[in-house]
Amino acid sequence: MRITGTFLDEITHDIPSQNWGPAEWARDFDAMRAIGIDTVILIRAGYRDRATFDSEVLARHRTMQPAYGDLVDLFLREAARCGMDFYFGTYDAGTFWDDGDYRTEVAINKAFCAEVVDRYGGRPAFAGWYISHEINAYDDGMLGVYDELASHLRDLKDVPILMSPYIKGVKQFGDEAIALDEHVAEWEQVFARLDGLVDIVAFQDGNVPLDELPAYLTANRELAARYGIRSWSNVETFDRDMPIKFPPIDVRTLRYKMEQAIAAGVDKLITFEFSHFMSPNSIYPAAWNLYRRYQEWLAEKEE
Repeated sequence: MRITGTFLDEITHDIPSQNWGPAEWARDFDAMRAIGIDTVILIRAGYRDRATFDSEVLARHRTMQPAYGDLVDLFLREAARCGMDFYFGTYDAGTFWDDGDYRTEVAINKAFCAEVVDRYGGRPAFAGWYISHEINAYDDGMLGVYDELASHLRDLKDVPILMSPYIKGVKQFGDEAIALDEHVAEWEQVFARLDGLVDIVAFQDGNVPLDELPAYLTANRELAARYGIRSWSNVETFDRDMPIKFPPIDVRTLRYKMEQAIAAGVDKLITFEFSHFMSPNSIYPAAWNLYRRYQEWLAEKEE
C-alpha cells in the first residue's frame, strides 16, 4: 500500500502560499500521478475572507478578498486530466462555529455548496465532499453542523462524504490531552451520531507519540467499522516535533506511520499534504529529497 490521496492546501492559515499558477499546478499533478496518487481533496474552499473562487454567496455574508482566478476549476480540470477523483472541501468562516454559532455556519455552507453544485456539479472529476470542519471529540453543537450539512450535501450531489478529524493528543494539547480509552468513548458517541451521514473517516495521525500510534490506528479502524464507515489514514507529511511550523517529515517517520496504518487494516492512505511537504516542486528542498527517498522505497518494495 502506498499514499494514494492528498489534500490540496491553498486556502490556509498556517502554511505559506507557493504562489503557483496553472503551469506549476499541472506539473505537480503530474508528480502526484507518477507515484500513484488517484484522489485529491480540497482542504477547504474558503477560510474567513479568502476563497478559491469569487463566490456570490460568500460575498453576501462578508467582505471577501478577490480570488483573482478559479482554483476549483483548475483543480477539477487537472484531476480529470490525470484520472483522479476530486473531493470538494466546504467553507470555514473561522468565526461562527468557533464561537458556538453553528446555525450560521450551516446556513452559509448550505447556500455556498448549492452554488458550487450549480457551477461544478457536472464535472467528471467531482467524486466526493469533504466536510472541512475538524473535530477531536464529541461536541453536540458541532455535530449539528455535520447532521445538517451532510444531509444537505447528499441531496445536492450524492457522492461519498469524507471527514478528517484529529486526536486530542499530547503533541497539540499537552496536559489537556485525553487518553486512548477516553478517545474511544468520545468517538463511539460521534460515530453513533453520524450513522448514515459520513462515508469515510481519515484520522490525522500526528497528534500522538509514535509509540502510541499503532493502538490509536487500530482503535479508530475498529470503531469506524462498527458503524459502517470506511477507514483511511491521514498520514501527515509535515513534522509536528520540530520547533518550527512546519518542515517536511523525516522519511523514516513517514515509513513507520505508513507501515503501522497498513498493519491496522485501513483502506487507503492519504496525506496532508503532498504539494508543500513531499513534492519535487515544493518551496522546501527537504520535500524534494522526501519525494526521491519515497520513490526509492517504493522501488525496493516492488523488487
